[in-house]
Amino acid sequence: MSQGKATRIMWYVSTRGMAPRVDFEGALFSGYAPDGGLFMPEELPQLHIQTLRQWSALSYPSLVKELCNLFIGPELIPRDVLNDLIDRAFRRFRCREVVHLSRLRDGLNVLELWHGATYAFKDLSLCCTAQFLQYFLEKKEKHVTVVVGTSGDTGSAAIESVQGAKNMDIIVLLPQGHCTKIQELQMTTVLSENVHVFGVEGNSDELDEPIKAVFADVAFVKKHNLMSLNSINWSRVLVQMAHHFFAYFQCASSLDTHPLPPVEVVVPTGAAGNLAAGCIAQKMGLPIRLVVAVNRNDIIHRTVQRGDFSLSEAVEPTLASAMDIQVPYNMERIFWLLSGSDSQGTRALMEQFERTQSTSLPKELHSKLLGAVTSESVSDEAITRTMGRCWEENQYLLCPHSAVAVSYHYRQTDRQQPSLPRCCLAPASAAKFPEAVLAAGLTPETPAEILALEFKETRCTPMRKGDDWTLMLRNTIESLSWPQRGHS
Repeated sequence: MSQGKATRIMWYVSTRGMAPRVDFEGALFSGYAPDGGLFMPEELPQLHIQTLRQWSALSYPSLVKELCNLFIGPELIPRDVLNDLIDRAFRRFRCREVVHLSRLRDGLNVLELWHGATYAFKDLSLCCTAQFLQYFLEKKEKHVTVVVGTSGDTGSAAIESVQGAKNMDIIVLLPQGHCTKIQELQMTTVLSENVHVFGVEGNSDELDEPIKAVFADVAFVKKHNLMSLNSINWSRVLVQMAHHFFAYFQCASSLDTHPLPPVEVVVPTGAAGNLAAGCIAQKMGLPIRLVVAVNRNDIIHRTVQRGDFSLSEAVEPTLASAMDIQVPYNMERIFWLLSGSDSQGTRALMEQFERTQSTSLPKELHSKLLGAVTSESVSDEAITRTMGRCWEENQYLLCPHSAVAVSYHYRQTDRQQPSLPRCCLAPASAAKFPEAVLAAGLTPETPAEILALEFKETRCTPMRKGDDWTLMLRNTIESLSWPQRGHS
């Protein structure tokens, strides 16, 4: 390979600095790095003002293509093939432009990321991720089994993205009775041969135990080509960067000035994947100011405000249930990025956190975080108030997670301070959360597609208290990889 070409490979390193570097394919199939860290690009491309001006005219799918081409590299996936994979990923979205910006009263811009099959933003990144996986698997004639534990949205989006794929089986464990009815039906009504759903008599922490036990058996994982698809996967963060670019281009006042004008992007989050994507976009030269909005589970808010990265006593159930998360693991990517790729410092910080569930950010890192991000924590009462106000002013229904972001917008506009143009990310459709819509005193609007789920045939294997869940999971994995063994 000529020297010129060699420099174009995008390499990924672990945030903890103790694992060999890998290319995009290596990061895609890994999840966590072998040293317990998360993969990040070794170097970030810097985007010139001319590039940003050119990109400003692009559609959302075209932005995804540009970003993926930068971070995957044409020697791994040739550009024309990459374009086809991304077109295929977005084929089943309900809206032609894939994401849609609603411009509402008083400068409220809501970027709807929920026009995919399961009405949640995870469809965007998981559909692309599944296409990338399938591409590499077909090339190598390999088979993988994806194992996912879900508290609701990840499971249905992962099933949707890989159902019917030739080289992949997916096993999903869902906490029976702890998801919404709609979320559960979105998983149990998919009858494709490569989809295997288990209903666990336990909560999402309990169902993680058998998954952890199986993944801890390294020989077993290798023998059966097991992988996970949760939001630590780098390819999901990569696709989510496009939300920030699209939001910026849609809301910036003009791109003719020098320097380019800033836009505030409000990111509602739990595990901080969308926030990590925004921090990377910012580092690449996109002039956005990030606001992270969380519910009462406020570890990210405390980290930004006081440098206090520590677990609270317990997860507090809120109306924005998908953000009821105690450990926002993508914060590790942000710490690494803002500390100037200091893997030693990041490793020390995260190991301290894993040991004691509590750590304080070093002063310098905390001030960098404060410079990159502002934060807000929003109560259930503020969520329902925001949903009510948005309906009253715009006849527009927000899901409770989107309301967490819009609540920040209302607080700013009520102060009547002059402010930057602002875009609120909307991760899910209100149709998925009728209980929260009712709690806000509003009337749910349920699309026919979701109503029809009630009448579909379902398939779900119970994992009951007293069963050996780890053994059941191992047996299922073994039965799936047997016919493929000739290949792998």
